[in-house]
Amino acid sequence: MAERNPYDVLGVSRNASEGEIKRAFRKLARQYHPDRNQGDAGAEAKFKEVQAAHDAIGTAEARREFDQQEQMRRMFGGGMGGRGRGGPSVNFGGGMGGGLEDIIGQMFGGGMGGIGGMPRQPTQQQQRPTQKAATINVGLDITMEQAMAGGQFEFSFKRFKQQGTSMETKRTTMKLRLDAGVAHGTTKTLKGQGHDHPEGERGDVIVTVRIDAGEACRWEGNMLVQEVHVPYSVLMLGGKVSVRLPSAKVGKLAVAPFTQIGDRRRMAASGYNGGDLTLEFTLAETDSLTDEQRRALDDLQKSGL
Repeated sequence: MAERNPYDVLGVSRNASEGEIKRAFRKLARQYHPDRNQGDAGAEAKFKEVQAAHDAIGTAEARREFDQQEQMRRMFGGGMGGRGRGGPSVNFGGGMGGGLEDIIGQMFGGGMGGIGGMPRQPTQQQQRPTQKAATINVGLDITMEQAMAGGQFEFSFKRFKQQGTSMETKRTTMKLRLDAGVAHGTTKTLKGQGHDHPEGERGDVIVTVRIDAGEACRWEGNMLVQEVHVPYSVLMLGGKVSVRLPSAKVGKLAVAPFTQIGDRRRMAASGYNGGDLTLEFTLAETDSLTDEQRRALDDLQKSGL
């Protein structure tokens, strides 16, 4: 059975911040940990899958490697030829069959012309626009404080660089200046900074800004969502709970009787950079119970709740 994509395993989007990935891992690892599921083979298998997913994308370096290898696998159909200095290489020193030429064409934006021999001289009818190498997509992870302040941020990626008649991978480090208050998901295109093309123009690099939303928070598109953990009794009977906002302000939030898990409330100008904040009610979990709480829950169970 093929391994599931680690983003799917952890239940996060490909645009999730590094912090969001770590929090998703902690939650799932706690849920499926063998100590809490003794004798449950299914939970043990799930725990191992969650651990493997975290190993694949749980750190910035591992995630960069996974994302770029996945891009290469998509473009090369699982095979990338030989391995040269510094990583995979594609050699154009000999003739290529049509199948390989088509695969390489995905990487470099079209056919390979005369690479591998004397350049073919196209007739006037065969003239075509200059080819361009494929785009490299890179994520730039920053904190909310860094996003609010703006500034220069460093990131790195791998690209194909032409060395004689072969293409070899090279790690490149660059800096990108971001305006103060940059939005989550903002993209910046760095033209001509990506893969070399053996016949045409170098490709572009598209950088996506990923802002860590913080504990109990996540992004849904450009909407900031914060979970509010509410005890079951307050969900049913109503009451107030303490909420710490992204601005670090702490306040009391009124909860209406019969509030359901997943219900939401919008708070104007309480989110990132003065934007709105969406509060989502979730059930507060506990690892232990007092004797009084256990007796109360026994009574609730007997009453049908």
